[in-house]
Amino acid sequence: MTQKQLFARYLHDLEPGRLEWIGLRPKRKQPLMAVDSVEALAGLGLKGDHRCSKTPGSARQVTLISVEFIRLIEIYTGLHQVDPALLRRNLVVSGINLNALRHQQFRIGTALFEATALCHPCVRMDQALGQGGAAAMLGYGGLCARILESGCVTIGDQLIPQESAL
Repeated sequence: MTQKQLFARYLHDLEPGRLEWIGLRPKRKQPLMAVDSVEALAGLGLKGDHRCSKTPGSARQVTLISVEFIRLIEIYTGLHQVDPALLRRNLVVSGINLNALRHQQFRIGTALFEATALCHPCVRMDQALGQGGAAAMLGYGGLCARILESGCVTIGDQLIPQESAL
């Protein structure tokens, strides 16, 4: 059984999540800018994000993290509130276990995404969160995804898991 098949067994148990925050980086290593909506471009990334012009077809066109994972990171770092922009993820969602979406398709707004891999923390997290920041994020860094169908995503949109042909 593949990982895609294994995780697909749980899709029917997942309630929809909700998009809470969107961040774009116009240039590499620049701070993220929060926006209310963005166009997701199939095979490329989020319009206005530097990754959109990099490697077409990349498995890391978009990164996601959940509010619930951010709360755990706050606990493990001892920080009272972590600004999503510090974590360098594009989308923050709530109400759904992101780990259950690995290798699965989901919709946010009118765009269709496919989760490709875990989004592991990098050493910049020690700079952003303080010593031990990267360690605090292990297992809670969220997911990387590719965009399968273009569409608009807006804060407040539901994240809806999609069953796909295996």
